[in-house]
Amino acid sequence: MNHVLIVDDETEIRASLESILSEEGYLVTTAATAKEALELLRDAAYDVVLLDIWLPDRDGLDTLTEIREMESANVPEAVIISDHGTIEAAARAT
Repeated sequence: MNHVLIVDDETEIRASLESILSEEGYLVTTAATAKEALELLRDAAYDVVLLDIWLPDRDGLDTLTEIREMESANVPEAVIISDHGTIEAAARAT
C-alpha cells in the first residue's frame, strides 16, 4: 500500500484529498504545517508528499528543499499543490 503525506493548512483541502485517496486504497497521513510535515517525514516512510506551496510557518518550496536534503534512504516524491499559484511559483517549483 502506498503511503501519502498531505501537507496543507486548509482543513477542507486536507480532508477532501484524504477522503479521495483513502477510498482509492492509499494510506494517508495529513499535516497542517511544514514543521509538522518534517517531523512526520523524520519518523516514517512516505511514498509521495502532496505539498501546498503556501504554508503558515514556512514556504512550501523551502520545505521541499529541506525534504530533498533529508538524510534518509526513503526521500519521497513530491507534488506541489496550490489553489492560488503564480507563474513565478511554478517556475521555482520546477
